[in-house]
Amino acid sequence: MTENQVVRYEPIQPHHGVVTLFGYGTQVHVDRGHLILEDGIGDERRKGRFARVGHGLKRLVVIGSDGMVTFAALHWLADQNASFVMLERDGSVLATTGPVRSSDARLRRAQALAVNNHTALQLAFRLIGQKLAGQEAVARERLQDSAAADEIAKFRASLKSVQHLETVLGIEANAASVYWSAWSQLPIQYPRTHLVRVPEHWRTFGARMSPLTGSPRLAVTPPGCVLNYLYAVLEAEARLAASELGLDPGLGVLHKDRPNRDSLACDLMEPVRPLVDAYVFDWLQRGPIRREWFFEQANGNCRLMGEFAAELSHTAMTWRRAVAPFAEEAARIFWQGRAKRPPFNPLPTRLTQSMRHRVERTTPTSTTPVLPKTRPRCGVCGGTVTTGSRYCVNCVPIVNRENLLEQAKLGRAATHSPTAEARRSATQRKQFAAIRSWNPSELPSWLNEKAYRSKILPHLSKFTVKAIRLALDVSHPYATNIRRGTSIPHPRHWLVLLRLVGMTVNP
Repeated sequence: MTENQVVRYEPIQPHHGVVTLFGYGTQVHVDRGHLILEDGIGDERRKGRFARVGHGLKRLVVIGSDGMVTFAALHWLADQNASFVMLERDGSVLATTGPVRSSDARLRRAQALAVNNHTALQLAFRLIGQKLAGQEAVARERLQDSAAADEIAKFRASLKSVQHLETVLGIEANAASVYWSAWSQLPIQYPRTHLVRVPEHWRTFGARMSPLTGSPRLAVTPPGCVLNYLYAVLEAEARLAASELGLDPGLGVLHKDRPNRDSLACDLMEPVRPLVDAYVFDWLQRGPIRREWFFEQANGNCRLMGEFAAELSHTAMTWRRAVAPFAEEAARIFWQGRAKRPPFNPLPTRLTQSMRHRVERTTPTSTTPVLPKTRPRCGVCGGTVTTGSRYCVNCVPIVNRENLLEQAKLGRAATHSPTAEARRSATQRKQFAAIRSWNPSELPSWLNEKAYRSKILPHLSKFTVKAIRLALDVSHPYATNIRRGTSIPHPRHWLVLLRLVGMTVNP
């Protein structure tokens, strides 16, 4: 970019309460009480200015680490009850911050002691049971694999007799093996012009485990890459939900303690993962996915391009609504597992507001998440199409031309088939026989071609093609040409047409 070049900024607007920043030179700071956001690549820059009232911002998602965020900006977000999430395009959560609320130390102590009593097992039953129910629904309703769904249902039923947490984890692992096997042969569509640049292993969903790591990390296919990124968005929402309820996101019951991992957030993700899977399945079915949305690193790791990752981040509030009831249920189970507990539950339901609705005797808002609608994509190029159309404006002429050529090929093949040749030969033999048996003396002397054109042809337009075809026993196209006058029928037909138009033999 030259010194005299003027940079034109596109405005930044929240999508469903989420703003996603990506690119280089990302900036988040405060100027005169307004939150200033800027991102972009090269001279394609975006900029937004948000006042403290009417901004509609609930999540600020930053992809990558090239840029700067000021303390004043984080303070501004906290004052507005908006959260800050920093993600990497490989599906890892780098940082999350949310509204700071008062918490109860007794709840965190109960959480820490949960693995020593029945509380951890009770929570594991609830989370894994819901996860297996969701996987069964995806396998049955979307993947159309009844065998896999029935097997997952059997694993879910076996949870009722389990007495140890390790057994629950074993059942979950066995069910996951069946579930992802049902996904492995799912075909992935790409625009026809992109196929030459698409690796062979990208054309099906493939194995959930990456050959690079032996785990889902560092996916080598686009669907796996999309799943990892959406799981990262879900993990960030689970972290924020746990923190807002006063729980420690790092102390889980299903996932073991590891450095740089919030195990409780990973636990709370489990029942919501099938919803993410369903969203990805619906997204894959809406049309071809474009090759330029992804790039492949030197080791084969598939990554998302920044603009596409930003679009996926707009689903954050959906996953927040989905994980909220499970976070509140986990807090309630931890609290009830205390050795000494009061006769009432003092824990607030900050995420779903279910206690507030109960006290006010109003109908609570449904906590059942509604998956965001995926935009239809053009069946040829994968671009955006209008509602009700299968192809974009640029591809409609191409598709119409290809369909016309294909139908023409089918028509030529049909007219040269053995059956068509046999019918054509029979018709020709019939016509030749009729011509040989016709006696020209049957025509009156005045009825010649000139008389046909002047006396008979003008009256044929009053009759339908069908009437002419039945009268002469000819084909529909030939009858059409006779009616139009583009074809002069054989003289043996003139007398029949003379009677058809109502004229007598004597002029």
